Amino acid sequence: MNESENKSAIEVLNRILELELAGVVRYTHYALMVFGYNRIPIVSWLKSNGDESLMHAHKAGEFVTMLGGHPSLKIGPLLETHQHDIGDILRESLEQESSTLAAYYELLRLTEGKSVALEEYAREMILLEEMHLDEVNKMLRKPGEIQPFAE
Repeated sequence: MNESENKSAIEVLNRILELELAGVVRYTHYALMVFGYNRIPIVSWLKSNGDESLMHAHKAGEFVTMLGGHPSLKIGPLLETHQHDIGDILRESLEQESSTLAAYYELLRLTEGKSVALEEYAREMILLEEMHLDEVNKMLRKPGEIQPFAE
């Protein structure tokens, strides 16, 4: 990649780092706010997502430094809606994950045919994010519904 492409990739990677760190905070908060009969498995699932977001943030930061950049210390947007119903939490998660997925697609567009390492990383993360979005979408469906969730 040329210098301009390298700089653009670092910017997108830093945005991914920030979004993933926001995911860590968000999932940690959500896990603390779950109440009711299904609390234990849902909290476990949310904590697992927070752990995964932290691993994703670390990986993005490693690519930033590989390219000679400085990893961001910022955290992506954190909106506190004060809505803590499981459905509300899942819808917010769907929105957050969609933003992160868009950033990975942007990275793929920037690096396709220019950096095998970054291209493969973007593809791997897109696969993981799309699978996660599908999981959340299925959780938002009512039992017996086959059609994807749509607000």
